[in-house]
Formats: sequence, structure tokens, C-alpha cells
Amino acid sequence: MAKIDGLLAEVVRTGASDLHMIPGFPPMLRLKGDLTPTKYGRLSHQVNEQLFFEMMTEEQRKRLTTTLELDKSHEVQGLEARFRCNYFYTMRGVCAVFRQIPSRILSLEELGVPDGVRRILDIQRGLVLVTGPTGSGKSTTLAAMIDHINRTWEKHIITIEDPLEFVHENRKSLITQREIGGHANSFADALRVASREDPDIILVGEMRDLETISLALTCAELGILVYGTLHTNSAASTIDRVINAFPATQQNQVRSMISDSLKAVISQQLVKTADGLGRCAAVEILIGGTGVSNLIREGKLTQLASVIQTGSTEGMQTLDQALQALVNQGRITPEEAYWKASDKALFADQCGDSVIE
Repeated sequence: MAKIDGLLAEVVRTGASDLHMIPGFPPMLRLKGDLTPTKYGRLSHQVNEQLFFEMMTEEQRKRLTTTLELDKSHEVQGLEARFRCNYFYTMRGVCAVFRQIPSRILSLEELGVPDGVRRILDIQRGLVLVTGPTGSGKSTTLAAMIDHINRTWEKHIITIEDPLEFVHENRKSLITQREIGGHANSFADALRVASREDPDIILVGEMRDLETISLALTCAELGILVYGTLHTNSAASTIDRVINAFPATQQNQVRSMISDSLKAVISQQLVKTADGLGRCAAVEILIGGTGVSNLIREGKLTQLASVIQTGSTEGMQTLDQALQALVNQGRITPEEAYWKASDKALFADQCGDSVIE
């Protein structure tokens, strides 16, 4: 048992999402979205190095000291808890952030996802993107979606992750999970051969570079259902990010590819609940169709918001509509909605004098 497992056990006990270990500060927990110091003393580079190296193989230690960063997963025996570990160097020394991965995959019902997400699960081919800032619950949502498919249909699902987070058991589907570094050298390398492995669905843990994005689009064009993630905050900015990843000379061609391949975008943010006991997801949903395809092909992404706003019968909703629904349900306060909203004027009157525009 690694010495750091005692700290990780406290993450599980308190329900924290993350543990930050930075030299010069005590270990810090992220509780309900806020950083909170633990009772332990200040960390040093030497203490961190000792704690971190104990968790690593010799090859992982070498990779960290050579590349100055490392992603891996870690399981705490006896707690049924797993963590996504990111190690990196700063001016203070070696640091790490440990993200708790729930031991059990939550269902779509438990997550309270909108009906539009359930409609997306009926899509059989093309590109579906789940987006949001770091820590917005993208992996949790995707895990629930894959789990639903796993329990419903007979599919071959390939996941490509860095690191491997949720572990899926084969139920109706056959699931092949690959971790970058351990089972493949890169997302691009894994995607390059994935189409030859007879997949129905490929999950790409992060579409972080041009080659990975290009290969994901190619797989979607081949009739494979591709789930991917991006760190963007809206459907329009997601499409814009994909297009702008390519050189200007290729963007018209890429715009045409995306207009045909993109089937849905789920953009989510976590919002503090009104009772102060946790957070819930506010979800923007874009579902592809002829109108959406035409706007993408013509480069009129600014008009997507109005299409989403008027597409409620198809399962679509804007972020602001999602926030208003959460306010109406009493799950979040108008003040919290105000700070997350795209159009803050929609919530300013509901907040009274508690916010200043």
C-alpha cells in the first residue's frame, strides 16, 4: 500500500473530486467546487517526490523526469476507488493533481441527464462530441452513455483513453479499453488501427491535436459511431475549434466533412446546487439535422444558438435554457445561474440586488 493512499482515502471519505499536492502548501481538497486545505503540513518537493515515485513503475519514473509530466491511473485497494493522476513540474518542484473516479458507473437516471441525451443514444454512426471545461463531468457522462449502450445493444466498443478511467464489464456489448502509454503510443496511433478492429463505436478520450481530430472524422465517415471530447463551452465553439485545428487551405473541405458527420454536441458545466451540498450539470444539446448541416457548411455558426433555442421538440436546449430549468426546479439559485449564463441579462432580474452587472 502506497503511503499516499491515506490521503486518497480522505478524498473518498469527504466526497472531494480532486486532491492537489503542490510544494509550499498543505494537500488541498476540491470540495463542492472549492479548494479546501487539509489538516496536514506544507508539502515540499522532496516529500512529493518520495510519495509520487512510490506509486510508479521504473518506466513511469523515467518518463516523468524526462518529459516533466505524466498521466496515469491509480487504484486504492480496499477502498474500491480509482484516481486519474497528473504529475507535472513547476518552479516549486514536482506537483500532482489526483481526480477521483467513482467506483461505480452512475446511470443516466442517477445523473439526471436531459431527454435530449437519451435521444442521442439512438444514433448509430457519425460523430458525437461531449464538451466542457476541465472538471465538468464529461468522463462521467460518457461513461454512463457507454454503460447504457453496453446494457442495451450487442456492439463492439473501443475506448482510447489517457489514462484509462472507468472500467467497463462486458454485458451485451464487447468492450476493448486501451490506455495511452500502456497499450498505445498516442491517440492517433490507436485511432489509425481502430477502424481495422471491426468497431461499432470508438470513444476517443481527448481530441487534442490535428491528427487525432482528422482520424476521428475519417472513422465517422466510414460509418463508425465516434464519441469524442473537447474542452469547449458551447456547440458553436466546439465546431469552430474542430475547423480551426486544420490549415486554412483545408477548412472548406473540413467544414463539409463535419456538416455530414456531426450528429450531436453535448456541452456541459457543473453548477453548485441550491442546498450547497454538491453540484449538478447544466447541459447544452445540439442535435444534427439538415438545418444544422447547412449552417456548418455555409460557415454560419453564429446562427446555431437560435436553432438550438427553437429545437426543443427535437431534444435540443441552450445552456441558458438548461440553467433556467434548473432554477425553476429549485436545484440551483438564480445567482449561480447568472454567473454561468451566456446571456446574464436573462437572470439579472431574478437575482435582485445580489449581483452587479
